[in-house]
Amino acid sequence: MSHIEITGARENNLKNISLKIPKKQITVFTGVSGSGKSSIVFDTIAAESQRQLNETFTAFVRNRLPRYGQPDADAIENLSAAVVVDQRRLGGSSRSTVGTVTDIYTLLRLLYSRVGTPPAGYSNAFSFNDPAGMCPECEGVGRKVTLDVDLALDRSKSLNAGAILLPSFRVGTWYWKTYTNSGLFDNDKPLADYTEEEWNTLLRGSGPEVFFETKGGTVPQKFEGIVDKFHRLYIDKDIEGASKRDALLEFVSMRPCPSCGGARLNRAALDCRIGGRNIAELAAMEVRHLGDVIAAVDDPAAVTVVPAILARLRHMVTIGLGYLSLDRPTLSLSGGESQRIKMVKHLGSSLTDMTYIFDEPTVGLHPRDVSNMNDLLRELRDKGNTVLVVEHDRDVIEIADHVVDVGPGAGTYGGEIVYEGGVEGLRQSDTLTGRHMRRNRPLKESFRKPTGALTVTGANVHNLRDVTVSFPTGVLTVVTGVAGSGKSSLVNEAFAAAYPDAVVIDQSAIGTSVRSTPATYTGLMDEVRKLFAAAGGVSPALFSFNSKGACPECRGLGVVYVDLAFMDGVTSVCEVCRGRRFREEVLRHTLRGRSVSDVLEMTVGEAVEFFTEPGPLRTVHALAEVGLGYLRLGQPLSSLSGGECQRIKLAGELHKKGSVYVMDEPTTGLHMADVERLLAIVDSLVDGGNTVVVIEHDLDVIRSADWIIDLGPDGGDRGGTVVFEGTPLGLLDEPGSFTAEHLRRDLARR
Repeated sequence: MSHIEITGARENNLKNISLKIPKKQITVFTGVSGSGKSSIVFDTIAAESQRQLNETFTAFVRNRLPRYGQPDADAIENLSAAVVVDQRRLGGSSRSTVGTVTDIYTLLRLLYSRVGTPPAGYSNAFSFNDPAGMCPECEGVGRKVTLDVDLALDRSKSLNAGAILLPSFRVGTWYWKTYTNSGLFDNDKPLADYTEEEWNTLLRGSGPEVFFETKGGTVPQKFEGIVDKFHRLYIDKDIEGASKRDALLEFVSMRPCPSCGGARLNRAALDCRIGGRNIAELAAMEVRHLGDVIAAVDDPAAVTVVPAILARLRHMVTIGLGYLSLDRPTLSLSGGESQRIKMVKHLGSSLTDMTYIFDEPTVGLHPRDVSNMNDLLRELRDKGNTVLVVEHDRDVIEIADHVVDVGPGAGTYGGEIVYEGGVEGLRQSDTLTGRHMRRNRPLKESFRKPTGALTVTGANVHNLRDVTVSFPTGVLTVVTGVAGSGKSSLVNEAFAAAYPDAVVIDQSAIGTSVRSTPATYTGLMDEVRKLFAAAGGVSPALFSFNSKGACPECRGLGVVYVDLAFMDGVTSVCEVCRGRRFREEVLRHTLRGRSVSDVLEMTVGEAVEFFTEPGPLRTVHALAEVGLGYLRLGQPLSSLSGGECQRIKLAGELHKKGSVYVMDEPTTGLHMADVERLLAIVDSLVDGGNTVVVIEHDLDVIRSADWIIDLGPDGGDRGGTVVFEGTPLGLLDEPGSFTAEHLRRDLARR
């Protein structure tokens, strides 16, 4: 029982592998992107653990839980309950915050209910999601949708000339007549010339009845100001019809609630204070400052609550999230931030003998914070848990008790265990990972000369403090700094706003439905359909699995899902098309002996050999260049990682001349060998006359830059300034930079 034992695993590209993973230790799975790491850890171990756990519940409960198919393996033994901490964004509604998802806000509510003065009630009296605590006007959301008068009215015009721009209030409408027939206004007088009394009456006034002459006689209508009428008719009730709703959204704005000022809580909750501060003020503080305030609470009634809050706050600071506040909406968190928030939640758990599974927990982390992350992984292990980590970062690999290296290549060239054992053995091995662990990329010493500069002036986005900085053109600029220092604010917001023609290649989803594939996303499928249509003398639409050519049984998906009600659903290969997606008559048409289904089954590498036509050849070459030669052309994009999605976007932008490229942490999900390939691509872009700006923590990328812009010195309110501008050589001598400190340390140890 000391090992998790896997026998004959064949999930995805795994080649009938067997391995033993030690329990109650940290095991790191590494290998190039697409080698099969996730197939072992997530699709085999985690899936089977969660499937078996779900089977312990009643059929009624199981029908409401996520469904996990049985992994393709001969045997998986000695599993314990698994907790998967992945990179999926937390999402949630506007009512979900960092404080609510980590339960820190729950503990704060308990603290205020015990020692806050004047007392406001039990802990639910401080909840903005409970009627007992929420602000009655905004119902705990903190914001109000309100009519934007500047958008709704043209003050240069009179009522008769069409001053009211709202669709239902325009000249000639019933609502318009409410104002023109009221006798309260000069209908030919521009609104700009109204007295303050007339203006207030038009917007919020109430008055005598207004009479309308109709075919049925005189009809009375109560006078009501434009703002009040609009709120009553449209904002205070659900609007049916998307087109009508969208038309009205043009005239509204979201503003802090006038009653609670955005604090979300009612007056009783906001009047209750500890040390002169209410709970909303504490929730708005950066976590690293909040700890000092909580530690100062010495009331005997708080003796158990304060340590629990401080422990969670300490974990957040340790994990590099000290710059967040508890009132930060979870919708605004990145994938890396979301993953670390989930870690904080689990670190407070008393459960032991669990299996914790992490998907690249260093994503978005500066080297300074990686060592803190390692401490938390050790803490989980030392509590008696098994910790499995999919990771490429050298610093995380080096703290492993056991390493599993998967490869030797990606896709069909991977799926094998190329090394199992200790870190030192990996370093001496002849695997791709072992060779790169031994390799030391030198610091760049000769730099390209800029051809000009793109300047951002006086940027004040988020925590940026009146930042003015120049990005040299014709070179590779790397923007660095700890998490929360302002890198994304400077590049993705201030720079992108100043230079909207820049090509921004980020890690956002690229239409990840089961019908979207690398072939459809890149436009390759359009070329393929034309080639098959020309060869067969038929319509191109016939060769689309989303259109005429789709198999009628599975509708072009290639699989059929059967819902078994109180049992796990079953996904099976379509019996009609046998997984090929198309009608039989479509598959009779061939191009150089291959059907359209055969082409979609090709890997990018195979497609490079197959196509001779310039259009499709250019596309598959670009995909191969960015290291995606192992992807099948028909693979659903929903199965790809954020890093793979980013590289597909990059492939679509390659070989363009004179462009400005912005990349947001492009090494996410990349093995050390893949980082080398990425740097070769970036160098070719710059050598082709392009300007490349990269947000990055990876020290290999920093070493390869022509120019460094380092933000900080820390995150949140301690960041937002430029610490250093210059070459990597110059950065080494910068005393106030965490990036410089870790670059010096990394160079010294290799």
